[in-house]
Amino acid sequence: MQTNLQDPTIPPAEPSAAPAAAPSPFRERPVMLRTIVVIAGAASLGAEMCASRLLEPYFGTSLFVWANIIGLILLYLTVGYYAGGRIADRFPRAHNLYFITGVAGTALILIPFVARPILLLSLNAFATYSVGAFAGSLLGTIILFSVPVTLLGCVSPFAIRLALRQIERAGNVAGGLYALSTIGSIVGTFLSVLVLIPTIGTARTLISLGLVLLIVSAIGFGKRWPWMVVIAGLVLLLLPPAVIKPEPGMMTELESPYNFIQVIQDHGVRLLLLNEGIAIHSVYNPASEGNPNPLAHLTRAYWDYVLVAPYFNPLHPLNQVRKAAIIGMGAGTMAKELSYFYPGVPIDGVEIDPSIIAIGRKYFDLHEPNVHAIAQDGRYFLRTTHAKYDLISVDAYHTPYIPFQLTTVEFFREVEQHLTPDGSVVINVGRTARDQKLVDDIARTMSRDFTSIYLIDVPSPPGALILNTLIVGNNNPTSLSVLTQRMKGLDNPVLASLGTSAVASTVVYHPTSGLVFTDDHAPVEQVVDNMIIDYLRTRN
Repeated sequence: MQTNLQDPTIPPAEPSAAPAAAPSPFRERPVMLRTIVVIAGAASLGAEMCASRLLEPYFGTSLFVWANIIGLILLYLTVGYYAGGRIADRFPRAHNLYFITGVAGTALILIPFVARPILLLSLNAFATYSVGAFAGSLLGTIILFSVPVTLLGCVSPFAIRLALRQIERAGNVAGGLYALSTIGSIVGTFLSVLVLIPTIGTARTLISLGLVLLIVSAIGFGKRWPWMVVIAGLVLLLLPPAVIKPEPGMMTELESPYNFIQVIQDHGVRLLLLNEGIAIHSVYNPASEGNPNPLAHLTRAYWDYVLVAPYFNPLHPLNQVRKAAIIGMGAGTMAKELSYFYPGVPIDGVEIDPSIIAIGRKYFDLHEPNVHAIAQDGRYFLRTTHAKYDLISVDAYHTPYIPFQLTTVEFFREVEQHLTPDGSVVINVGRTARDQKLVDDIARTMSRDFTSIYLIDVPSPPGALILNTLIVGNNNPTSLSVLTQRMKGLDNPVLASLGTSAVASTVVYHPTSGLVFTDDHAPVEQVVDNMIIDYLRTRN
């Protein structure tokens, strides 16, 4: 028989409080814990920004490259989040957290040195059209980030485990630490892109991020030996910067917020290379300065044909250009040519990267008083100017990646609105010997706003990967025979010869059905990627 032995004078017990979480065997100082979370967040996103710049000189900045970087970085963080939680539950010691961040910092410091031979392999692979080796070096370089980024992903769940004291505060603790991690990521993104990379370069930015992690980890350890690693990292930071991408005859290289820039000299001629260096973006021969022979001022490339593009409009008066705009001026090749053959013509040269304009001043003698260099996005420039031009040259297509916003119906409508009634627009478009789909797509898109489209295939050296076609558009139809007679009527014999040669390589474009690029749908990179893949497939 059961008997209730509880004394009725004793009040009933209060309901028990929510169970407390098992206390961490090693309680970390909140300030240190928050600090390491912020720095880890900054280092993870800073590393992602550095990954893109580390690859840019060798692989460019196409959507394909960015998709690989972002996708794999997210994969590494995912693994880190999961592993960090498991490790923290099993080994909840702050020293273990600092060991993880210390290894992550060391790995970040080593990346530029380990990546260098892999990236140099990609140069040989591209030169020999070895697609497998080229893609392998891209993947191999991104995999180098797996160690530090995965370890940095461990930090937030590990910090939550150390900071958690009561179950009922778990949401507040987790939310606060993840907020700090996100703040760190924001700081790391902008600090890397706006300050560190343009100032000290990609390699030293990675070393700096790794050093900060090492210093905080050493403070957390509170022992002497981690400082030895910090000292070693400082020594690496103070080493003179190595050449990022060696090129024969290189005069200078630098990283800007927009591009990896190189100037090389080949047989006395200076060339501007950007990013992976597939295309030459500007040329300059110092021997042409003061040379009275007009032929010395030609480039023997597509820039020469731009000189006669205005005369493809039958209403345009011969032997004059009243005002010109260049969207994508580069270091000033086209601006210098126009200035020589049309002395004093006002030129608005628009170039999005101010560092390239500075390179033009220093290495390409871009000092013509009639050239107004404008560091601005080409489309923004057109939207904010009321000027009208006889000639608008668009040379901002950096194959293999092209700013889609400069290929659309909406863009060409803005171009047409800034042309004089007798003006023309000329676009430089890349193609291969087998595939000119990009040329057709852009010509078809231009035909929505221009009634006359002419395609000029520019002669290229044998074996060139990217060939050039100039697309000329205006709203005054004419025939090739009339154009031939007009070119013969030019007073300057060099321009007359160029014009006759240009018309001989010209076909009149007749619009066909197919893809038209718009601001909403312009799969330019897909078209370019397919073109290059097809070319490489035929070479192997």
